[in-house]
Amino acid sequence: MTSEDLAQSYLIKAEKRLKILEILLQEEDYSDVVREAQEIVELSLKGMMRYVGIEPPKIHDVGGLLLEHRNLFPEDISRCLDRLAYISKKLRKERELAFYGDVDFIPTEEYSDADAKEAIENADFVVKTARSLIRGIKRQ
Repeated sequence: MTSEDLAQSYLIKAEKRLKILEILLQEEDYSDVVREAQEIVELSLKGMMRYVGIEPPKIHDVGGLLLEHRNLFPEDISRCLDRLAYISKKLRKERELAFYGDVDFIPTEEYSDADAKEAIENADFVVKTARSLIRGIKRQ
């Protein structure tokens, strides 16, 4: 198995999980949409990193590393890295709260339809960007 094979595998997992977000949204399970979106973004970005030869660390937010290694990405992808890093950081901050909550933060009560839709939009953008790099398919 090569890094390129593993990058493809990460992308496949992210694409499949992306489909689940619509079901969670229909169920009004907004906190789980946010949590799953974070995992989709993480898988996609780590796939992109593997594709260009970077061994991703076992952390949830790799946005800073994308920016640090901007020169390894094609120009069309490099132009998106700031947005990808922003999305990664934003969703990383929500990761634990969306899943576990806290005594003063009940996930099923705190997240809204708008939060969920934003998370889906961001995850979709990241997956499309990863797909365009890993498979050479242009983003739509």
